[in-house]
Amino acid sequence: MSSDQRFFDFLKERIGLDVTSVGPAIIERAVRQRSAASAAQTADEYWCILQGSSDEQQALIEAVIVPETWFFRYPESFATLAKLASKRLADINNLRALRILSLPCSTGEEPYSIAMALLDAGFKPHQFKVEGMDVSPLSVEKARRAVYGKNSFRGQDIEYRDRYFTPENDGYHLSARVLDQVRLQVGNLLDPTLLANEPPYDFVFCRNLLIYFDLVTQKQVFEVLKRLTHVDGVLFIGPAEGSLLGRLGMRSIGIPQSFAFSRQSAAEPEPLPIFVPAPLPVPQPVRNVVPAPAIRRPFASIDRPTQSAKPVNADAATLLANIAALANEGKSAEARSACDSYLRSHEPVAQVFYWLGLLSDVAGSVLEAQGYYRKALYLEPQHPDALMHLAALLQSQGDTVGARRLQDRAARSERTADSERKR
Repeated sequence: MSSDQRFFDFLKERIGLDVTSVGPAIIERAVRQRSAASAAQTADEYWCILQGSSDEQQALIEAVIVPETWFFRYPESFATLAKLASKRLADINNLRALRILSLPCSTGEEPYSIAMALLDAGFKPHQFKVEGMDVSPLSVEKARRAVYGKNSFRGQDIEYRDRYFTPENDGYHLSARVLDQVRLQVGNLLDPTLLANEPPYDFVFCRNLLIYFDLVTQKQVFEVLKRLTHVDGVLFIGPAEGSLLGRLGMRSIGIPQSFAFSRQSAAEPEPLPIFVPAPLPVPQPVRNVVPAPAIRRPFASIDRPTQSAKPVNADAATLLANIAALANEGKSAEARSACDSYLRSHEPVAQVFYWLGLLSDVAGSVLEAQGYYRKALYLEPQHPDALMHLAALLQSQGDTVGARRLQDRAARSERTADSERKR
């Protein structure tokens, strides 16, 4: 029922979702869930319900959207923001408050992190205002309630929780000091007139969204983002989106792991990063490599365990092991089917999308492989193999700057892993 193209087209039209960016299995699972909740027996019956109810349309969108966010995700971005904000205030002679936009803001962790970062850096409440926007009314409502569970506080440095949150039942309630700095609203970035009457923003956070769109939609959304960002402003994006912005006329500001970009003229060259380690050998795309017998198969388990954002239960671990076994035996069709089965019954994890990327790469489906690698990096930004394989694809397409950026990240990840192993 759920593989009906109508549902893919509906999501593409409403929220710009490109089915190849997440794979059909996730959408199929959402449609099955909503069909059951609506007591629909057939695809046509659910389609009629969907077309006749704006509430059901939003419910399907909510079922597809899986918020994956926490406070101070990509911490270097917030440290960079504090430095840039100080300079920006000086540039405008403190004549107005800084304007900062977070979209999609999901359940509020990002815009509230922005406010906490600036307050911690010594900014006064009148010196900045943050706006958060998301296509999901449910997410915006949760952000407004501002009560968060332990999953929103990750990493070792969570001292900010003591400063800005009060324990409440099984969660933590954000203080009014931060809430007063942030305004939240519902909005769709696909709307070309979005915030058309608002002055541009000094800083815009739009992270891990472009990877879900096809090229046409990416360009459409980028034009909106460019309009929303002040000509002297900075756009913060997700780890896997740098090469996309590079091709659309933006340049990295050169601060590692900040994922911050500014405008550049057509004639302005891409600047060298502040720190460039020794060049790493660029692996050839898997589709062009015939491994020697003594070399491990490209799908073999790596020696070091990859860090997963969420714990994997025993059933999920069994399915993941089965995917690896099928891939290592050269059973590509069965391995892909196993990946789809996993995504239908479990929350997405980076390793599944990495395998889908490799399987697509071997089959010669370059754009599909690239989309899967980006999805893996969204779920696990430092996934070493996804970084290097995506770098190889970008290199083969002539995007040497994007490839080098990913190689540098992989090198930093490897150095961190080595340091941890020596402890």
